[in-house]
Order: sequence, then C-alpha cells, then structure tokens
Amino acid sequence: MRNKSLIIISICIAIISMSKSAICKSSEKDDAKVSVVVIDPGHGGKDFGASVGNAREKDIVLDLAHRLGQSIKSKYPDTKVIYTRSTDVFIPLHERARIANKNKADLFISIHVNGAESRSPYGTETFVLGEDRQNDNFDLVKKENAVILLEDDYTTSYEGYDPNSPESNIMFLAVQSEYLDQSIMLASAIQDQFRLKAKRLDRSVKQAGFLVLRQVTMPGVLVEVGFISNAEERNYLVSENGKSELSDAIFNAFEVYKHKTENQSSFAVHTENNTQKINDPPVAAQTEPTIEPIPIEINEPSVMAKSNVYYSVQIAASKKELEPNSSNFKGLKNVFRTETNGMYRYFSGKFDSEKDAEKGRKSIVQKYPDSFVVAFENEKLVSLKKTP
Repeated sequence: MRNKSLIIISICIAIISMSKSAICKSSEKDDAKVSVVVIDPGHGGKDFGASVGNAREKDIVLDLAHRLGQSIKSKYPDTKVIYTRSTDVFIPLHERARIANKNKADLFISIHVNGAESRSPYGTETFVLGEDRQNDNFDLVKKENAVILLEDDYTTSYEGYDPNSPESNIMFLAVQSEYLDQSIMLASAIQDQFRLKAKRLDRSVKQAGFLVLRQVTMPGVLVEVGFISNAEERNYLVSENGKSELSDAIFNAFEVYKHKTENQSSFAVHTENNTQKINDPPVAAQTEPTIEPIPIEINEPSVMAKSNVYYSVQIAASKKELEPNSSNFKGLKNVFRTETNGMYRYFSGKFDSEKDAEKGRKSIVQKYPDSFVVAFENEKLVSLKKTP
C-alpha cells in the first residue's frame, strides 16, 4: 500500500512539473507573439502628400491601411490593430510614434506613396531606419520628413532638426539596433510579395533616416507602394485592383513575419545595394547603419530601484563611447550607459515602476520627444511586456 502511495505521489509531482513547464513555455511564447500592430497611413488632413490631379497620397494610403487592418483582424482576431489615423486628419510624426510606443506595439507599418519630378520612375521600395551613406534617398527622406514644417513648433519637438539639411538627417539618426534585423525581415517579405504576387517592380529594401521610424521602439518599416508621378502606376494605385493587390501583398508579408517571429524561426536577410539603378539586376549586399551621437540636455529624474527589475528612460544611442559624467551631459549626474556589440546606449534614472519612469520621461519630453521608457532585469534590457 505504501509503495502504491509513493507511486501516486511521484506521478502527481511529474504532472505538476510538466504543467509548470508548459506554463513557462506558454509564457515565453506569448512574449514572442505579434499581438499589437500599429498601421500608419502617411500624411492626412492639410498634408496631402504626393499628389497629381485628384489622385492624392493621403487618400490612397488611408484606403490601403484600412484594407490591411481588416485583413489582419479577420484572420487574426486576437491581434489588436491600431491606426495612427483612421480618417482624413493631420497627425504630427512624433505623435504617430507616440501612439505606437504607448500601446506597446509589436510592429509598426507606415504606408506611403512615392513621387518624383521625372515621370519615368516606378516600382515599390520598403525602408528601415538607417543611414543612406550615398545620400541616394535624401530627396525622398527630405520630402517625407518635411511634414514637420506643418506642425506648430517643430523646432522644439524635433530638437532643431532641419529637414533640408543632409547633415541634420545624419545627426538626427539613432537606431534601436536590437530591432533592425526584424525590421529588415519584414521589409524583405513585403518586397518579395510586391514582386512575386502583385508583379510590381522591386526597387529593393533600403535604409534611410525617416523621423517616424526613428522614434518608434519596436520593429518598423516605411513602405512606398508606387510612384504617383508615373501615369501608368498612378492609374494602378487608384484602381480597385491595384489597392486590393497591394494591401494583400503587405498582409501576406505580415503573415510571413508573424509566423517566423512567433515560431522563433531563424532567417537570413539580404538587402539590395542602395545605388542600384532601376533596371539593374538585384545585388545582395549587407548593410550596416552608422550611428552618430545625439547631443543631450535633460532634467534629472532619479529614483533607485531595489529589485532586480527596474525601469529607466533611454535618451541616446551611439557608436561613440561617452563617459556618463556631468560635463558630458550638461550637469546631469544621473546618467548611465550600456554597451552591446559596439552600440552604447545612455539612460536617465532608475525607477521602481513603469509609471514612475513615465513621470521621469515627462520631465524631459518637451526637449527630447524621442526619449522612451525601457526595462532592465538583472542589469539587462528586456521587453516591457516581460515585466510585471
């Protein structure tokens, strides 16, 4: 009888252990889920974007955004879809990023229509955040970033950034490198779908310093679905068939990304050379963004955390190492840094809760709207979703 009892107890312990293991695995799986997607239709309201006659970028991308969102909600009802705008209104770039960051999005997709002075360029291209070393994309970056000139006080919100200056575009760059691989994976999937399913010309995956991508704290891409300045492509962009094929292509790419991310699949990513001419064959090339330091001038939030989990405010990222002393940070004494693969990140304050960290961020956000709250566990950066 005693032996039977021991056997039963052993079985129960084994079942409990297996249950705990399953719960842990389920929790880890949830952390990897793409559960919140922010879709950003570019421009809107007083900002028409690229326009030719009655064909307006702001209208085309809003339509595509709704189609994409409906496809995601229809097939993945557990995935939350958030639009930075759902109607024809003007939303500042920093507000679009704030919406994504506030909702702790897992993915940010910004949809745009291209335009050029010449009528000949056509095709699709998808951008991730990075430096265009050849300045090949400067005109496009300048056009998209110049939206801030429509905002009431862009010099305050964007730290004196000048969208007409190539130097300003380089110095305003701060890549969250931990998201770069995921962003490139999604961008590559989008271009594959445009080429293979929608039969569009593939102008490749590229890197550039778009402000709206710079400020989001998750994988993000900016998609240019075609040239409104090209008559043939313009007719396609405004057609029911064109909008259906383009939105389906982005959705298919989202599915590829979601599957790989949630199954933690390994992937290899190649991007095409940014100097490629439109008729050149694709050339695989590895691209590495160059990061320049950002000048820092902030107030001094500081609350030391007592547990192995604490929160802070990231204020800069750079490949240049700076001592976190008062002379380098205009008298601020409460700055610390981390280093990962040659990338230095600078943070202000240590807080017991995300709420306290957000209060600390608010004390500096007027001068530095791109600062954001992060979490540390055992002195390592972790996703906010993994914290209590």
